[in-house]
Parts: sequence; structure tokens; C-alpha cells
Amino acid sequence: MITTSDFKKGTRILMDGEPYAVEDFTVQSPSARGAATLVRCKLRSITQGNLVDKTFKAGEKFEAPDVSYRNIQYLYDDGSTCHFMDVESYDQIELAHDAIADVRPWLVEEMEVQAVTWNGNVVGVRLPIHVTATVDLVGGGSKGDTASGRTLKDATLTNGLTIKVPLFVESGEKVVVDPKTREFVRRGE
Repeated sequence: MITTSDFKKGTRILMDGEPYAVEDFTVQSPSARGAATLVRCKLRSITQGNLVDKTFKAGEKFEAPDVSYRNIQYLYDDGSTCHFMDVESYDQIELAHDAIADVRPWLVEEMEVQAVTWNGNVVGVRLPIHVTATVDLVGGGSKGDTASGRTLKDATLTNGLTIKVPLFVESGEKVVVDPKTREFVRRGE
């Protein structure tokens, strides 16, 4: 059993029959005598990827979900389903578009990702920390609202997503992007 005192970033718990991972948490001590200590959490659903805010009383107990990860390779998209291959057993895996909607634009043929397996079934896909994408169109530069005052411009990638890039990035270049935040990391190779 996992209790709220065991929480740290990445801790996986089973809540309402669904697996969640702790993204962030804070402990709120009581201001009045006899009040309960509260643990406020941001939890990410492992099966759907959405973020949930929950508050628990200190000491609440949870079961550990049967979640594992294995390396798979993206093969192709047939219009309604994405096809993957397990890199060790060569088993074929099919996932519907709605199961991986937030990941799908970043997938390119032969890309290695991780399959999220819960209770023996593949329920989702986890991307690498950084993904390489190609810039399709770039806009004009404008003063960014960053602390460093860098000048940024909009760039539309070949996958249809728009990100902010430095002025030196041109159309046709490869860029490395953080897919969670959609932020430019560096030029690609």
C-alpha cells in the first residue's frame, strides 16, 4: 500500500479504478487545532494523459497499479489506427487515434517510443523527452514575453503544430522540441 507520505514526483497510484502518476504535490498543515493535514496533488492519468487536481487527507492509502513500459517502434497510420511493433518480440500493436490523440502529431515512421501497459493491455504511448520535427513555415519575428527578452517568431511544423522559435530558424530546418511543453530546445541534425 502507498500512503500520502510516500508521494514524490512519479509515484503511481490506483484511484477510482484508474492508474495515476503524481506530477506535483504540496502538504498543507492545519491552522486550527484538530484540523487534518491536507495533501494537494496534481495527478496525470496514465491511460488518458489528462491532468487532475485532487486533495487528500494525510495518511490516505492507495494501491499500486500494475503499470509497466516497454519499447515499441511506430510503423504507420492507416487513417483510424496507428500501428506499432514491439522491438523485442516483434509483436504488432494497434492503437486507435483517440487513445493517443496528444501523441499522434509527433509520430514519424521508425520512431521508438514507450508503450504504456496496464493490466497486460497497451493503453497508450509515451514520447521521448525531446522530438525532432521539420519546420514548414516561419512567420516574422516579434519580441517574446520571456524573461531573457529573446526575440521569437512563430513556426509551423510539418505535423501542423505551431511553436515559437528563435529568429535564426528557417523553413526546411529540423528542430528539437519538447513535446509536452511545445518549446524549442535546439536545432536538429
